[in-house]
Amino acid sequence: MKATFFITYIMVDGWAGIAGEILRLKPLIFYHLKNFFLVKTEKDREEAMDPGCLGFNTGEPQIQLYFLLGLVYAAVTPLLLPFILIFFSLAYVVFRHQIINVYNQQYESAAAFWPDVHGRVIAALVISQLLLMGLLSTKEAAQSTPFLIALPVLTIWFYRFCKGRYEPAFIRYPLQEAMMKDTLERATEPNLNLKDYLRNAYIHPVFKGEDDEDDEDEEVSEKWEQESVLVPTKRQSRKNTPQPSKISSNSSPSLPDVVEHPQP
Repeated sequence: MKATFFITYIMVDGWAGIAGEILRLKPLIFYHLKNFFLVKTEKDREEAMDPGCLGFNTGEPQIQLYFLLGLVYAAVTPLLLPFILIFFSLAYVVFRHQIINVYNQQYESAAAFWPDVHGRVIAALVISQLLLMGLLSTKEAAQSTPFLIALPVLTIWFYRFCKGRYEPAFIRYPLQEAMMKDTLERATEPNLNLKDYLRNAYIHPVFKGEDDEDDEDEEVSEKWEQESVLVPTKRQSRKNTPQPSKISSNSSPSLPDVVEHPQP
């Protein structure tokens, strides 16, 4: 077998890593140590129980490595593919559970990693195609090798098409959201002078003059005066309030007793 080392590597590092991710023995041991030596208040306990966020710097390159191994060895040793599929199936179930129920996501990248991931996947696919061409050239199918040159050419063309068509959506701010923010700003601040605001918007406060600071203070005070509106209230009349009970003055107020007069 030509892929014995990588099969063992996937089973030891990949499968065992997924099992370690769901068990989380290292954070559990650290929590008990912190709880025994450092925790004194509830805030310390919450900080000790903080699971952190998902490590993209370690998890994402590992997944891309297994994807590269699967593409490269698909042409050389297809026996490696079931181990790769089992790893990705377990990783999907485990990491989906961890992201939803365990980790505290500290930021939202808005899929900013995807252009780099897509480029590396395309690079792995090109390497796999070149390896397939080299493998077929050493076998009896050497005459069909020139026809495979179209594969990397079409793959690179597809990458350039996706880069020009979809990459601006991950880099630039969407016009739809920009229009929504402009509409909201016009509704909340209809008298905003955009030119005067942008004139000093990107200047550090140290380099601003005293006149600019006074103008800003006046604008803030005027804004507070406009927003602080007094709400008039009315006091309820005592005629509609029920009389206190005759039995006990501390009891809750009740309606007056009704006296029935006999009819003549």
